[in-house]
Amino acid sequence: MNDLERYFLDNTDRRIDKWMHYFQIYDRHFSRFRNRDIVVLEIGVLHGGSLQMWKQYFGPGTRIYGIDTNPKCKALEEENINILIGSQSDRTFLRSVKTLIPPIDILIDDGGHTMKQQRIAFEELFDHVKDDGVYLIEDLHTSYWMRYGGGHKRMGTFIEYSKTLIDRLNAWHSHQRSLRADSLTSALESLHFYDSVLVIEKKHRERPIEKRTGRETIEVEIPPHLRSGNYLAHPDLAVLLSVNSLLRFLRLPSFRL
Repeated sequence: MNDLERYFLDNTDRRIDKWMHYFQIYDRHFSRFRNRDIVVLEIGVLHGGSLQMWKQYFGPGTRIYGIDTNPKCKALEEENINILIGSQSDRTFLRSVKTLIPPIDILIDDGGHTMKQQRIAFEELFDHVKDDGVYLIEDLHTSYWMRYGGGHKRMGTFIEYSKTLIDRLNAWHSHQRSLRADSLTSALESLHFYDSVLVIEKKHRERPIEKRTGRETIEVEIPPHLRSGNYLAHPDLAVLLSVNSLLRFLRLPSFRL
């Protein structure tokens, strides 16, 4: 049992609602930030219990910020805990947040859990997370719940949106115009998918570099279609590659080369 889970189970102060398997995820990705002067933003305040939990877990030098639509949540402010009132689906409000609080080390989206809210919050606030910071979205099971706009493989859910981040992470290796490396490619270090949770670790990256060291010890036969430019000397192979290029465009499975 880690310190976060222990705090939660012993809690008799402000209410905290969490799925029990979240605590291992939190500790795995947050423990390196403990006892540092960091900035934490949590979207979704409710009773304010989790804000107190983060304050205790990270240490006295931590500045905690909360966002909620309920103006009554302002009454939950205390030393090192500040609360901003507004909607995470309001882009103008979120842009103002970036002028009011310092760059963020850890952002936890535990807000309204609708598809629009999760997507807009990420699009507006991810760039305010520091290099080497963490952006965590929880309760992603709402992507499967109809009352939140969810459904299996339903267009517009945050789960489907997050799958596109996998492509953005790997975009350096794409040869197609439909997927090009961009600023997000350079900012994504890793994506960690768990039951109901996505943890995005942010770190500036350059284009990956492949290097080889050591000496060759065995003769390796390279298949003709993998030899650069070799298909030009093989008409049948060139036709097959052309067909597969069309299938790729149509997003259909390829013939085996």
